[in-house]
Amino acid sequence: MATVLLFRDDAYAPTATATVVGLSQHGIILDRTIFYAMGGGQPGDVGTLTLSDGRTVAIVNAVWNDEAKTEIAHVAPPEGLLPAIGDTVELALDWPRRYARMKVHTALHLLSVALPYPVTGGSIGDGEGRLDFDIQDAGLDREEIAAKVNGMIDQGAEVSERWITDAELDANPGLVKTMSVKPPRGSGRVRLVEIEDLDLQPCGGTHVRNTQEIGRIVVTQIEKKGKQNRRVRIALA
Repeated sequence: MATVLLFRDDAYAPTATATVVGLSQHGIILDRTIFYAMGGGQPGDVGTLTLSDGRTVAIVNAVWNDEAKTEIAHVAPPEGLLPAIGDTVELALDWPRRYARMKVHTALHLLSVALPYPVTGGSIGDGEGRLDFDIQDAGLDREEIAAKVNGMIDQGAEVSERWITDAELDANPGLVKTMSVKPPRGSGRVRLVEIEDLDLQPCGGTHVRNTQEIGRIVVTQIEKKGKQNRRVRIALA
């Protein structure tokens, strides 16, 4: 039974009610969830599940339970309290952490606009993140890059999503900026995240609704990672 991904419809929902439908070696399986499963450089969400009797289960990660990525497992601490199949539980995210990740993820999309080079890797943290770029001759300036990203943030661009078919993506290969992470295939369609008049690329992560929500960013470090690889780290200011 596929998990209903509530975060895809509303990334701003911090709580929800769900039913336990299974327990696996990876964690607790629910019929629906607001917890983002680790992937695409974005960590899995953390938070709590509250049982009907008021007891709380800590959730320390969320991961895909199967290779097809249809079920999400909510990871609880070893030997901790577990709900029973059929239980109704209240879900609550660690919202400040999730919201910081949404800001960083959206900012990294803008970073890929400021530096229009193939992306070889990336990761999102709690208030910080990085992208790796395939650049032969760097000459990158931290202040200049930050100014470009902050200028786009100040535009107050709306962030939205839409879906295209696998065939449409094949016909527009330039939409894919990442060399190491490919858009998920298999369902017949691919989710695009669009930053109005600035960026459009496949992405399954969570984002803010408007770039101004990001605030300001700083470029904290630029590292040389091999002959043609530069790692650019940013942080929320």
